[in-house]
Amino acid sequence: MLLGPLLVLLLLGGTSPASAHAALRSTDPEDGSLLKSAPRHLTLSFTESVGLLEDSFRVLDPDGRRLRTGEPEHSPDGGDTARVTLPAKLAQGTYTVAWRVVSADSHPVSGAFTFSVGKRSLALAPVDTGPTEDPATKSLYNIARYLAYLAAALLIGTATFMAVCRPPDAPVLARLLRTGWWTLLAATLALLVLRGPYEAGQAPLGALSADSLTRTLTSRPGVVLLARLALLLVAAVHLVRQSRRRRPYGWTGAALAVGLAVTWAAGEHASAGIQVPAAMTSSALHLLATAVWLGGLTALLVTLYRAHLTPAAVTRFSRLAFASVTVLVVTGVYQSWRGLGSWDALTGTTYGRLLILKLAAVGLLLGAAAVSRRWTARLATADADAEAVVREKVPEAVGGPPLPGAPGDRPEGSAPVHDEPARHLTHRRALRRSVLAEVAVGAAVLAVTTVLTSTLPGRAQAEAAAQSPAVVGASVTNVPFDVGTPGGRGKVQITLDPGRVGDNSIEALVFGPDGGVSVVPELRISFTLPAKDIGPLDAELTDKGGYWGNSFLNLPIAGKWEMKVTVRTSEVDQVSETRTVVVR
Repeated sequence: MLLGPLLVLLLLGGTSPASAHAALRSTDPEDGSLLKSAPRHLTLSFTESVGLLEDSFRVLDPDGRRLRTGEPEHSPDGGDTARVTLPAKLAQGTYTVAWRVVSADSHPVSGAFTFSVGKRSLALAPVDTGPTEDPATKSLYNIARYLAYLAAALLIGTATFMAVCRPPDAPVLARLLRTGWWTLLAATLALLVLRGPYEAGQAPLGALSADSLTRTLTSRPGVVLLARLALLLVAAVHLVRQSRRRRPYGWTGAALAVGLAVTWAAGEHASAGIQVPAAMTSSALHLLATAVWLGGLTALLVTLYRAHLTPAAVTRFSRLAFASVTVLVVTGVYQSWRGLGSWDALTGTTYGRLLILKLAAVGLLLGAAAVSRRWTARLATADADAEAVVREKVPEAVGGPPLPGAPGDRPEGSAPVHDEPARHLTHRRALRRSVLAEVAVGAAVLAVTTVLTSTLPGRAQAEAAAQSPAVVGASVTNVPFDVGTPGGRGKVQITLDPGRVGDNSIEALVFGPDGGVSVVPELRISFTLPAKDIGPLDAELTDKGGYWGNSFLNLPIAGKWEMKVTVRTSEVDQVSETRTVVVR
């Protein structure tokens, strides 16, 4: 049951780039800008506060050699910026800047941009911009996060099940508690060790570095993980004491569960963005409700298979599960609104599509829960009928206690006594199957949740896109294309200068799948201003021998123009892509 979600996390973790809550808002110098003199600093602004690494900036000169820069730091404007000092003298040409920071919600964010001093390099050779993601590290880190979710659900859910439902003393439940505790401890230690190489984009062996572990222990994500370890040690003492006293896990256990849930809220999307206090409260309640429901289901399932469980205990858990679902719905709606920001983001962003997948899985989970609830009611009814029949079967002697085995009349139409255990067993088996289905789907829901919590929310993506237009002033826009044939993909690098009303020069370079300059039979670019119903205006590009260009492109009105790029790679194969550019 757990192998499927783990395999999905392994595949997703090794192929997709990291995307977290913070998104790049702007760069200074601007991406693709042409400067008359060299800047003294590079400054990046983000939508949320970010943490800096020793290798947060890699600046490559026009020849692809790395420059020596100062230490990364925040600018005086605040923690949502990253700045580095450049050498005093820079040669003319195009520079590539690769950056990597850690979002406030603990996920690394990386990217690259270019700027030119004096003149632009005609063609940029492929250069090494440094590490982005190590597939092995990211896969192991995501698997550890998933196991931490599972273990927290098992630990909190089993303890709640024992306290509320008061099942018979079963050793299997004590084993479940120990399994949940040890798994959560191991997963937390793994996250702590892998944190350094995960942030830096290094291989797992990077965890052996003393500097890496020291940096992790002094960072906010590291402090959160250390707090989780401390709570686990306190929880171990509490569990030992309660098991010796054979008492339910009361208010101390509830406080520890809340504390563990807060460590997740403090290290995920809820810790950054809008309405942080409300978001962290909602996130903690969401995790607790999930743990009580799914962990309690696991405890219920193993108890149904390994020990006798009264219908009254099953009924109590059914009520507890219904309350958990209510909390999940309320907190889930709030968190979805906070993460998406708009209806368009539901289908137009990766976060939205993952949320749809999670909602579909939760729908299946609720369907299985409804079936379990129906079998719970039938089991309770069958148990009550059996007790009623037995009472009618055994009369009381006058002046004395009931006589065991005394004859009596069975009401007409009632089921024989020996049929009641058979009905009870049938309902019990059906309940086992439905609860097993709930647990299986619940494991898949946690897998999707693990991926969802490391994906850029739609609200942050929309904010970054609104504040970072494709072209502002003289800048470069990279337009990927794919005509669907072997070797028919690449990108077009388009430079618009100065990006203002009036005459502009436009240059376009076509790069093939290998990163080198590619020759294509035809390249067309047109501009349309939908707000004023102007265009399309043909850029009238001509082949300049290695690149396409025109020095007299007139854009008469300021606004957001739609730039349509059409690339023809053969007599029959062509594709068109559209980007928005801002003309001042």
